[in-house]
Amino acid sequence: MAMQRIFVANKLDPDGEIALDPAQAHYLLHVLRLSEGAELLAFDGTTGEWLARIVKARKSACSIRLTEKVREQTAPTGIHYAFAPLKQARLDYMVQKAVEMGASLLQPVVTQHTAVPRIGADRMKANAIEAAEQCGVLTLPEIRPPVKLAAFLQTFDKTRVLVFCDERATVASPLEALAGLSGGQVTALIGPEGGFSENERTDLLSRSFVCPISLGPRIMRADTAAVAVLALLNATVGDWRR
Repeated sequence: MAMQRIFVANKLDPDGEIALDPAQAHYLLHVLRLSEGAELLAFDGTTGEWLARIVKARKSACSIRLTEKVREQTAPTGIHYAFAPLKQARLDYMVQKAVEMGASLLQPVVTQHTAVPRIGADRMKANAIEAAEQCGVLTLPEIRPPVKLAAFLQTFDKTRVLVFCDERATVASPLEALAGLSGGQVTALIGPEGGFSENERTDLLSRSFVCPISLGPRIMRADTAAVAVLALLNATVGDWRR
């Protein structure tokens, strides 16, 4: 059975006792039924991963002490993920999968056809933490507030490449389109369920930093497209090549 991993929001102190927040304490003590002396893995996103032991277990309080560093902190990937917000259940899934696929930044982008202009930032963060705990990620992605597409393009870092998943592009191998990218500093952009408007698509295709790709002959749901494009980026410019 895999050892339980937990994310600790505060910087981990190898020399002191660390009090967990009430929700974590409840989960460890009353859901997993761990007790004093039980071991688990802890990470904070900056100092690596540590083997820890529960040293205090009360009804609503739990403290741990670090015993050994087991993994050094890894650098975030150069892959960012920008997306039109989805309805809550599908957004939850998409955030979790984006974290599992190594995205180091999540950027909601409001487009003309976006049906859900507001999202719960706290819920996104909770889903990102849960995914990181389960899949072994050491660095949590940065989660930025929603921004309109025009502002997103205007302020986009031109040293990066924006991979635009264009469902109206001529079907061709996306691997060939991505093969020429170098440096691994890429941002994937997925549109809303209704697609980008004609003006938005024209604007995107006119930008020198945009690399349009096709995801094949089938129209994918946005959360499925997220997994597809992030897999392609990991295989071509990401850490799957190592």
